[in-house]
Amino acid sequence: MSQLSLEQLAVQLQSPDVKDRVLAMIELQKGYISALASLPLIQQALADDNTQIRGMAVYSLGIQPTPENLSLLVPILTGDPDHNMRAIAAGALGYLEDRRALQPLRHAFYEDEHWLVQFSAAVALGNLKDPQATTVLLEALESKHILLQEAAIAALGEIGAVDTLSSLLRFVDAEDWLLRKRLAEALGNLPDPQSEAALRFLRKDSNPLVAEAARRSLHLDTTQ
Repeated sequence: MSQLSLEQLAVQLQSPDVKDRVLAMIELQKGYISALASLPLIQQALADDNTQIRGMAVYSLGIQPTPENLSLLVPILTGDPDHNMRAIAAGALGYLEDRRALQPLRHAFYEDEHWLVQFSAAVALGNLKDPQATTVLLEALESKHILLQEAAIAALGEIGAVDTLSSLLRFVDAEDWLLRKRLAEALGNLPDPQSEAALRFLRKDSNPLVAEAARRSLHLDTTQ
């Protein structure tokens, strides 16, 4: 299928058929049209009455960065009535890897009442790789939601927060195997004798996926 021009995509986004608009958004996300040229169409899609189209537009702002995208995403994160849109906006802010998103993401984690938005904010904070996010992520470790704990473990690994090891290592014998797997993956980014000792313990884990993750973090042959 030949690539559509910007003009053709603009017409397709005006179609009354949702499928046509979805296909137009898919084409815009492929990246053969520059982010700046695509931006007016993405902004148009942000006002679409279909939630799928809107979600795709929000996501596009993360994967096709322009200088305006941060200012477009923050109001969605902080004020959209749909928690799914707020969660997608949080993720998109992480993709931008712009540390100016730190405060809005921290606010979302503390103030948003929906766990999915908190989860996306925690993941995004890891993508920012800003050490200032560690306080928030340490609090996420105390969450009752295992998915939030998983996100926090992974994010602290992304940041390389070696100083949080004492808080992370208590998950070495967590009942949930996904927490142990996330820990094994994160410890690979936290070089320290304690990390290595924990990884050597985890490489003998009863769950093969946890053991494999530990071996990878130790840079061992996963067949060992």
